[in-house]
Amino acid sequence: MMMTSNLYSLSFKTTCDYDNNLQTLLKLIEEADKNSIIVAPEVCLTGYDYDNFEAMCEFASVAIEAIKRVSLDKVIILTMLEKRGFKVYNFAKVFYNGDVVYEQAKAKLFKFGDEHRYMEAGDVEDITVIDIAGVKIGILICFELRFKKLWQKLEGADVIAIPAWWGVLRTENFKTLTQALAIMNQCYVIASDSLNEECTGQSGIITPFGEVKRDCHITSLKMKYNKQEIVKMRRYMDVGIKSND
Repeated sequence: MMMTSNLYSLSFKTTCDYDNNLQTLLKLIEEADKNSIIVAPEVCLTGYDYDNFEAMCEFASVAIEAIKRVSLDKVIILTMLEKRGFKVYNFAKVFYNGDVVYEQAKAKLFKFGDEHRYMEAGDVEDITVIDIAGVKIGILICFELRFKKLWQKLEGADVIAIPAWWGVLRTENFKTLTQALAIMNQCYVIASDSLNEECTGQSGIITPFGEVKRDCHITSLKMKYNKQEIVKMRRYMDVGIKSND
């Protein structure tokens, strides 16, 4: 069982060169400490490159194999578009110890971005808390952050990952919602957004108490993980969320 030591929120600019984006991601992962949970922005390897839709979807298979190789003793969370039969989904993938150990298709598509025209929605029922390496993890993909019922589905998580491609015009929404989620669910939140101009660049890590660490100029934001901070917060401010500790 991995004893988690640090949490990382990655943020970088996605270019039209998929291979270059992948190398950027791999370098940041390799530089991160072992026994860490690492979250990268939504579709950070391709962006929403609808003009090259087939190539964008096909790149998933290349990326998956490369990320597997750097996932020893690290939990890595990001999303990518991938075909299943004749349908395309935006899958959040969780890599650990050389394998994809979990995936979750984006259930709430952002219609202002025409996502519903290009991909299928996943099932809301698949949004749940999973145990990976002894840490209870939940995932909300970008727009899903806005749905309060989904926050309730992730009660009891130690860490909630938010891979996002969030519009810059709604920067304050992103900052406020990610902080509120940590406070409401009394857990760590790792929010990762792109540094592309249309995005907020406001990646951050928030503690169970609601303390925020953000820096829009750092590509790899780091915070020490302390399970006792979760336990302490839930005992101190008892709102009915159990830690099982």
